[in-house]
Amino acid sequence: MSDKGRRLAISAISLAVILLLILLYVFLHGERGTKVYKGSRIAMDTIITLTVVSESRREANAAIEAGFKEVERLEGLFSMFLPQSEVSRINDNSGVKAVEVSEDTYELIKKAVEIATLSGGAFDPTIGPVSRLWDFQKHLRPTDEQVRSNLPLVDYRDIVLDDASRSVMLRRRGMVLDTGAIAKGYTADRVVEVLKAHGMQGGIAAIAGDIKTFGDKPDGSGWHVGIRRPRDGANVEPTSEHSGLAGVLTLRGEAVSTSGDYERFFMEGGVRYHHLLEPSTGYPARDFQSVTVVNPQGWLTDSLSTAIFVMGRDKGMALAHKLNLKVYVVYSDATTYISDNLKDAFESKAGH
Repeated sequence: MSDKGRRLAISAISLAVILLLILLYVFLHGERGTKVYKGSRIAMDTIITLTVVSESRREANAAIEAGFKEVERLEGLFSMFLPQSEVSRINDNSGVKAVEVSEDTYELIKKAVEIATLSGGAFDPTIGPVSRLWDFQKHLRPTDEQVRSNLPLVDYRDIVLDDASRSVMLRRRGMVLDTGAIAKGYTADRVVEVLKAHGMQGGIAAIAGDIKTFGDKPDGSGWHVGIRRPRDGANVEPTSEHSGLAGVLTLRGEAVSTSGDYERFFMEGGVRYHHLLEPSTGYPARDFQSVTVVNPQGWLTDSLSTAIFVMGRDKGMALAHKLNLKVYVVYSDATTYISDNLKDAFESKAGH
């Protein structure tokens, strides 16, 4: 072979090696360029959407998958509807013995007791004996007698926590923990930590009306989260659409939760029966249509939006002011209020 032929052969081999390396890099790292990637699944009895910013589709998909595995893990600990969950084991042993639990379950219940104390029991994780009497899918409500007979079992002060053994006990037989008003926000917090650990630059963990953001979008701007008008019947969710929105929040590294009387409800005799129950009465709270809270921690926004809703207009708003919370509320008469510390992040869509 001539020198020229050898040079051409070497060049061809070099080109082939370079192309192979490029293909290998693309295979290992996926599509390049900073983009937004999403994935959605049904879990925790709702639709969950995870959004991430990444330079690689492959890495984004791996992070999203890890995020959903974290959701599945935490649901397996917290759900009162799963027989083998730690919360179910606590409930099964109410009035009998303490149950040793994982760090996540113990922390969740400890935080729930903290908010229950702060709200004077308006938020109460032992609402289970009453909340399970209601069936909002089948539009069934309990009798007054059923509610009255179960109310004595609702009292967060009968939760016994032991830091040394990391155990939880419900003092009286028949008590039932229901962590539904804090678990989604807590889970969103944990999922964001997982996404960050997988190298994601920004994104959103959206678990129904509980949303946690981190980082920025590829263009450097914050994340837009729409607040629905309550009577349009949808949760807070990330959106670019203005139809049916009261406003749009721009968030960076903050969580937002909305508790509303439109999330799970039915109408009977012209009366709206919804899932936000007063622990003192066992019936739906009536002073608000929706309460939205913004804070860096999802477990706080989740639990405090419920607490304020149940506390009512006077006590609930007094707590919001005391804690200097960022809030947007729609009262039962459809009038609204937004706190001064949230106005810069809020763009009204009234009239759209």
